[in-house]
Amino acid sequence: MHKVRTLLLLLFAMSATTLGDLFMAKLLRPYENFQLQRLSQLQELALQILGSHTFWLAIACFLAFFITWLSVLSYEELSFALPLTSITYILNAFLAGPILGEHVSPMRWLGTIIIGIGVVIVSLSEGREKAPLPAPQSEIPAIQ
Repeated sequence: MHKVRTLLLLLFAMSATTLGDLFMAKLLRPYENFQLQRLSQLQELALQILGSHTFWLAIACFLAFFITWLSVLSYEELSFALPLTSITYILNAFLAGPILGEHVSPMRWLGTIIIGIGVVIVSLSEGREKAPLPAPQSEIPAIQ
């Protein structure tokens, strides 16, 4: 049950960050050939991006990821949880074509499959139960 909870939370977190990646890529594609010629252009660009609903949707997705990730790290081993974040590579490969119109080459698909195999291996691995951390000791000596 413990691993199922972790896997579900990480699947949610990785979905959120993948959506954030897609929103941000879609937002920034029109600026692909942007060349800074004067400092005021940078300010104009920042205002355009900050004024976009897509930017704030991406930020909300990244925030959802971050909060969920912190929750998982509070009880799960890093050596188990971190490799599972590679799910984002798989999700990005599947969604980049339909949403961003990108072509994913066979070599990229091969790499994605290898990453997927790694995620499965890590998710099936056995870890040890995380020992609770000792309570913080006060630096102020007790008055006797």
